[in-house]
Amino acid sequence: GRSSVGVTSVPPVPDAPPETASISVDGKEIDATKGELVIDACERAGIYIPRFCYHPRMRPVGMCRMCIVEIDTGRGPALQPSCMIPATPGMTVSTQSEATVKAQDGVLEFLLINHPLDCPVCDKGGECPLQDQTLAYGPGESRFVEEKRHFEKPIPVNENVYLDRERCILCDRCTRFAKDVAGDPLISFQDRSSQTQVNTFPDHPFASYFAGNTVQICPVGALTARPYRFRARPWDLEQTESTCQSCAVGCRVVIDSSRNEVLRYNGVDIDPVNWGWMCDKGRFDFQSVQHPDRLVGPLLRGADGELAEARWSEALGAAAAAVREGLERSGPGGVAVLGGARLTNEAAYAWAKLAKGVIGTDHVDAQLGDGLPADAVLGLPRATIDDVCAKGGTVLLMGPDLKEELPVLYLRLRHAVIEDGVSLVELSPTATSCSELATAALRHRPGEATELLRQVLGNAGRTGEPADQAGQRSAEIRARAREVLGKGPLTVILGRSSLAHSAEDAVAAAAFLLEATPGVRFLPALRRANVHGALDMGLGPGLLPGRTRLDEGRDWFLTAWDTVPDVPGLDATGILTAAADGRIDTLFLVGADPLADFPDRRLAARALAGARTVIATDLFLTESSSRADVVLAAAGYAEVDGSTTNIEGRVSTLGRMVTPPGTARADWMLAAELALRLGADLRLESVDEIWDEIEELAPSHAGITADLLRSPAAADGVVAPLHPADLGATEVNVEGTAVGGSDVTITGEPYDPDAAAEHAESAEAASEAEATDEDDGAIAEVESQERASRAAEREAAAAEDRAEGDDSAAHVDDTAGDERAEAEAVASEGAQRLFKPSPLSFDGRSVRGAPPPVDAYSLRLVTERKLYDLGTLVQHSPAIADLAASAPLRVNPSDFDRLGIADGSQVKVSAATGSVLVAAVADPGVPRGAAVLRWNQGTPDPGELIDATLSVTDVRVETTA
Repeated sequence: GRSSVGVTSVPPVPDAPPETASISVDGKEIDATKGELVIDACERAGIYIPRFCYHPRMRPVGMCRMCIVEIDTGRGPALQPSCMIPATPGMTVSTQSEATVKAQDGVLEFLLINHPLDCPVCDKGGECPLQDQTLAYGPGESRFVEEKRHFEKPIPVNENVYLDRERCILCDRCTRFAKDVAGDPLISFQDRSSQTQVNTFPDHPFASYFAGNTVQICPVGALTARPYRFRARPWDLEQTESTCQSCAVGCRVVIDSSRNEVLRYNGVDIDPVNWGWMCDKGRFDFQSVQHPDRLVGPLLRGADGELAEARWSEALGAAAAAVREGLERSGPGGVAVLGGARLTNEAAYAWAKLAKGVIGTDHVDAQLGDGLPADAVLGLPRATIDDVCAKGGTVLLMGPDLKEELPVLYLRLRHAVIEDGVSLVELSPTATSCSELATAALRHRPGEATELLRQVLGNAGRTGEPADQAGQRSAEIRARAREVLGKGPLTVILGRSSLAHSAEDAVAAAAFLLEATPGVRFLPALRRANVHGALDMGLGPGLLPGRTRLDEGRDWFLTAWDTVPDVPGLDATGILTAAADGRIDTLFLVGADPLADFPDRRLAARALAGARTVIATDLFLTESSSRADVVLAAAGYAEVDGSTTNIEGRVSTLGRMVTPPGTARADWMLAAELALRLGADLRLESVDEIWDEIEELAPSHAGITADLLRSPAAADGVVAPLHPADLGATEVNVEGTAVGGSDVTITGEPYDPDAAAEHAESAEAASEAEATDEDDGAIAEVESQERASRAAEREAAAAEDRAEGDDSAAHVDDTAGDERAEAEAVASEGAQRLFKPSPLSFDGRSVRGAPPPVDAYSLRLVTERKLYDLGTLVQHSPAIADLAASAPLRVNPSDFDRLGIADGSQVKVSAATGSVLVAAVADPGVPRGAAVLRWNQGTPDPGELIDATLSVTDVRVETTA
């Protein structure tokens, strides 16, 4: 892996330097880490040894013998596989000796005995290690003229991976990956002698979420991807690095395109995140980029009630007019923005500035009722993936099934448990893919996680012992969990295990752990691609960019923004409730589809019907955007530049590879255009300008410049916030025209969150701290005359707009007047010093009590996500669109007799909001008193049963006979 910048927000504790062993390679002395494999030590020193079976992320097996070299450990030189021999002091290695060359020639000659010479038609041609190494290390011709072996070709080992068996060189890479890395041993060696082949077992396809990785690591063309097969040659491709946006892990990838068409994604090995692995959803959803259903231009609902193509000026004008009318009727509180997790960081910032800095509304939420409160995501002490996977560590998993929602994080955690001695305790309503990895797996009904934690850690429960759940909550398991959780620093993977109950229980559990476990750190397990970046940029109620609360950051942001909301706004549930009640005049859906994604389907439908105007920006015409009054076609992944933020807070770059279809525009451009039509100016004209403003204004991103993100030192991304040590001793001095249009000087040390937190205690404390230690925090000297000048400029612009008859300036004019009055008040006191606000911190004191008890006739509903669902991108990617499948209602076997239903029978599941019909099956992995349905898999739809205003969802199950 490559080096990374700012891996943690606290100074790292230096490890003891590794022991070294000096070895001689081809007469050159190099220092190898003691125990390091010879093949790795040589490559690190710039000496490449050919290989086929060896892969740095898997256990070596020494099968292909291509890496054979002469090694002398003091007993005389001998030919040995360099992938199996650790470096020892005084070792002598020869990679160019006559014996080595002859051995490598022989290995290649034998590999080519039966290998077909079909390079002109093989998809691997041009990027094939066998091809390259035959030219570099192999004989000029073969001594064998016999007929080669033949197999039926190709055969599908699953829906997207094809196998040409005659090309296989039996390197064992694919089988090792499937068994050791993915934990899906569904492909293996079969038959004997010259008929030995890799294949699947009858009626057991290679049904793994990670099968596409075997295509990438295969050193020949034996395994190929059906979506890419016969599509292009390597020399036809243009490449750029980017970050996968199929979930929030942030896997680094390479996008390959040809003739303005994306053809494939491949994983890039970065050490802190994905190690080169990808899930098949992320690998194959590239097909959605150029799907014929993509929106190519704006749509406007006409007098006939139908959406029709429109010019951009018409669509943007209609959207701006709707906002102005809503402001006149209801003020800023009549406008709401849902979505933003699909956007880049830069686009999210532009929309936050439009909503909060121009319109003045704080009814903004990038989450759709399926995440965690922003102060928990941003305010809890955050861990990195490497923290979770640190050798010998302890991990508490309180969240979703990682394999289904954050697949590559599952691979990293699996490796950490199996290979690095990490102890895992799972706390979840149902058995997950991580259950077999856990030292202790505890089950609970929705809403009872906090109570169970109190019992496990030895504290008395507030509501007594919950009912025994399928024998899982035995004293022995609790004791084992208590022992594991108490043995060392604890890292918690925190998320939502079900959409059928609120986030309150997860937040309460986090608050309890924060108080009861010193040094605990949290990795938020939110699945939406850039939801962490959207929250960082202020797309959440009560937030401003840089992980800052409204009250703490208002004065600071008013140096650059026209306005800042006075009070915190509504979250997604509150926005949809207000819209359903007719209190939202204009509802923006920014890449959001609440009818498909919000847990309460009935509330989402009433909200879209209740809002006076719905404006959607999207890639496709979804179920929600098809009900909008204005639809703005947006550019998507691989079509825009910018950056994204993963679950660790790691900021990494996105690469633009193709042009958007038709006249679709980047989301930040849409925000800027709407602002202009509202009589304001975001003063954002490029992605780099937006990032410059983020770096200057957002406290958590101080020092993370665009140049830093693009530098080789940040190839693995940059974890925000940077610690001052990461920037060195250089002071940050920015002088000239500031982002708000006035001349501002910012001086001082790089942003230090601890110092900033001290400054935020009170204005007096800030002044005193600044006087005694000017290096604490980043200080902005803002002269009152400058603020008055800027307000006057806005007033003049507003007056000019009014003279032209543009009513859109009314709201901005009022804002400018307020700003001018404030500036005049400040002017009477002289110059004002403003400190960058401190980042928000988590406050667990407001968590609610225990959920209501389950009555004797009800079951508590649990909803689970699957990797393949009916989501927009999945359904517009033919390679994976058919992999979503409906599922039955899963109930503990002991509940069948009590409910009077039979295994496999059709049942009616009812709640206060509605009912569904579904088959019921017994599952001992489900706790007694609970029922499980899968989310967004078609029929049945759990969204018909969930009331988003309740903390839990109780359902009645009865037979339909």
